[in-house]
Amino acid sequence: MLTRRRFLSYSSAGILAVTAGCRPANLNWLPNQEETSSNLNLSLADKAKLAKLKNLLLGYPVNMNTPSEDFFAWRQQLFDVGVGTFAYNNVGNPFKDSAIPFNTHDFERELILRFGKLYGFPPGNTWGFLSNSGTDSNMHGMYMGRTILKGRTGVFPKAYFTKEAHYSIQILRDLLGLETVFVETLPDGGMDPNDLRQKLAENPSQPALVIATIGTTFKGAIDQVDLIQETLKGHPSYLHLDAALFGGYLPHTSHASEVSYQSKSNPAAVRYDSIAVSCHKFFGFPSPAGLFITTRSYFDEFNELFSQIHNPEYIHHVPGTITCSRDAVKPAEFYFFSTPSAMNKLAEDTQSMMQNAVYLMEQMQAHFPHLQPTRVNNLSNTIFFRKPSDRIVKKYSLATMLLEINHVKQDYAHVVVMPHANRKVLTEFLTDLDKDSVTSL
Repeated sequence: MLTRRRFLSYSSAGILAVTAGCRPANLNWLPNQEETSSNLNLSLADKAKLAKLKNLLLGYPVNMNTPSEDFFAWRQQLFDVGVGTFAYNNVGNPFKDSAIPFNTHDFERELILRFGKLYGFPPGNTWGFLSNSGTDSNMHGMYMGRTILKGRTGVFPKAYFTKEAHYSIQILRDLLGLETVFVETLPDGGMDPNDLRQKLAENPSQPALVIATIGTTFKGAIDQVDLIQETLKGHPSYLHLDAALFGGYLPHTSHASEVSYQSKSNPAAVRYDSIAVSCHKFFGFPSPAGLFITTRSYFDEFNELFSQIHNPEYIHHVPGTITCSRDAVKPAEFYFFSTPSAMNKLAEDTQSMMQNAVYLMEQMQAHFPHLQPTRVNNLSNTIFFRKPSDRIVKKYSLATMLLEINHVKQDYAHVVVMPHANRKVLTEFLTDLDKDSVTSL
């Protein structure tokens, strides 16, 4: 136990000894500078080795390609004017004037408006911000939905989602204190609208906060947003879309309507209420971040209720975000990915990525049918299959799960074909699968 007497002995004799260059025995918790430097040098050497293997990451939805030279040139421009060299802060609503002039709200506003247009949000009715992660964006969508539904009905909603949804949804459900209604899935892993209808009928007195997924975590299934929205008619509801990975690349395909706010056949029809997209997945942004986008009208309704639970006088306006101080460097850096040249590169990455997903699926079907490779739809870059050897799982950092398919429980793995997973990498993976098959005979 650290008594006051012992503390005083440290502060008198111990600290003086440290400043004199000695290391008293009673301060063994201080790191040895030489040992620390040596360990860090070893760590740097390990990271250098890892950098050479980054393209072998196949099990998780992260684009391991290094961003273009233009991105780093843009980052340098930001650095040259002070962004990232001292305390910039994007506290508050990026669409309001900030009490702190050292912010990048101008870049944040513009990238939200550009991506809002990409996702079909109406001009003049778009709001959002750059969050710390996809989970952060999901948290804001679920909190906004809970707040609006409680404000409209006086009753807390129940959260509706499937067990195929990202695990963050269960964490956020618990954080927000929401009762959960698990909706059954279709064979491909997508939400079953018929089961949703039945579950809604069983809970007629409470509004529904529905979290749909565009690209489920392990199987890559796509929830049928239009059918879900049709099912919700007549029931107080809020529909949040978790499009963490697929939301990055689907706008550059012929299936862009899957993440569009407005219906392709009926522009007046709203398909969902808010959307979350991760920046560090398809885009290859070098650190976790997320887009959160909704309409200005939904935000205004939420913010009026939000203003009743706190006093925003300190920053001169109601912030509209759960987090107070927010990273100002990330929005300025991610702004680069909203530029025309970057969008063209994203479209090229999408085309090659989807072609490689088809290639991998065809090769696995032809040569490894015993692994039962499955690609649940032609919009997905995810292929799951029977778990191979531990050697392959480790080499390619494959995610694994115990799945029940056709009433049989077995271990499965998946490959998420990201832009860095080119034919050379996939061919190496297939060669290893072949060696694995020969060894197991």
